[in-house]
Amino acid sequence: QVYLVESGGGLVQTGGSLRLSCAASGRASSTYAMGWFRQAPGKERHAVAAINWNGDTTVYADSVKGRFSISRDNRKKTMYLQMNSLKEEDTAVYYCAADLLGSDFLVGPYNYWGQGTQVTVSS
Repeated sequence: QVYLVESGGGLVQTGGSLRLSCAASGRASSTYAMGWFRQAPGKERHAVAAINWNGDTTVYADSVKGRFSISRDNRKKTMYLQMNSLKEEDTAVYYCAADLLGSDFLVGPYNYWGQGTQVTVSS
């Protein structure tokens, strides 16, 4: 079993920044692809960004390109999402995921999920 715990969410003003972290434990493998997803109230969960096992490959949803940056530190078993120039539409619960079962980073599916961290962007 792999356990994922997100942190770093909170309330931020429009244009501000936040850095999310996802700490993996249990039988977490540094060979897993990992990703960030988000779900806004009343909407479906969808991908934000994903990263391959060693960080060489990163992919982003169009809505966050140029504003968000995904990274990972395998020694710490932690993945990050740096979010800059935040907009109100970025408000959502952000989830991290690990162990890609499919072939598309942004589609998944992923085997393991965290419980989520709330990000609220307010003007």
